[in-house]
Amino acid sequence: MKITVLGSGAWGTALAMLLQKNGHEVTLWSYCEEESRTLREQGENKMLPGVKLPEGLTLTSREEAVKECELVVFAPPSYAMRQTAQRVKPYLTPGTVLVTVAKGVEPQSGLRMSQILAEELPGYAIAALSGPSHAEEVAREMPTGCVAACPEKAIAEWVQDIFMNPHFRVYSSTDIIGVELCGAAKNIIALAAGMAEGMGYGDNAKALMMSRALVELSALIKAAGGAENTCFGLAGMGDMIVTCTSPHSRNHMAGVAIGQGEHVAGDLGERHAVVEGYYAAQSVTALAGKLGVHMPICECVNAILFHGKEPTLALTELMLRDKRSEF
Repeated sequence: MKITVLGSGAWGTALAMLLQKNGHEVTLWSYCEEESRTLREQGENKMLPGVKLPEGLTLTSREEAVKECELVVFAPPSYAMRQTAQRVKPYLTPGTVLVTVAKGVEPQSGLRMSQILAEELPGYAIAALSGPSHAEEVAREMPTGCVAACPEKAIAEWVQDIFMNPHFRVYSSTDIIGVELCGAAKNIIALAAGMAEGMGYGDNAKALMMSRALVELSALIKAAGGAENTCFGLAGMGDMIVTCTSPHSRNHMAGVAIGQGEHVAGDLGERHAVVEGYYAAQSVTALAGKLGVHMPICECVNAILFHGKEPTLALTELMLRDKRSEF
């Protein structure tokens, strides 16, 4: 099968390698020729040090790479999803299935990634792939599980078959709303958990953040029309565990830095690694407000990042909220 992966960051590169190993003809597309040339010359992605790109993996920056593909994987940062869709639109072949693996909500519109694709590329079947999946581990063929979601069950299962192998287990779901909202919100919670760690607090604080965040997230999913229990599966709790606790997590690392008093915007400096939670904090908080859902943890992270609130004050306010029952 001919497949193009759009976006040559760590995650796009790891998935391109996985798909090629599964026997497909894969092209990895970079947003600019300089990035593609660097990959060709170095033979590896700087964000996956020590992992060699396999022979036969085509590297390009030409949008024509999507022509005649049965599957196109969208792996840009969430803020670049709309622009990426616009760039490849003239070259897509009717009948191609589109899979988004980016995690976020567009700030201006409140749209999820699949909704952006549907708006820019009408008429194509669209699925989402999400779950606890550090690119560093997937690229090294360490056991990983994800969820392929599409309202059309047959498409979700088709995508499941394409990605699944002995190292990468994929489950199917028809709840693309829940799966995508989990992917966006968990990065915000990873920032919160990292901030608590950076301020010198322990595992209890992390566990508190994560468990209460699941309650917030289930309410958001329900209000958006998704299935509440999705947040307790791989896309929700699974991804939250790995993102909130691992040293591989860019969002967790950024949160630790903020908790220690540093200023962190949308990337991690020298690594040029995108901190998706930074962008998601505003957009998810705005979406929750639009849907009438109260998400105290997300709101506090948003206030810290964009309104100058001190992390210690935010945590105190969370702890001193009016008492209530757990559920």
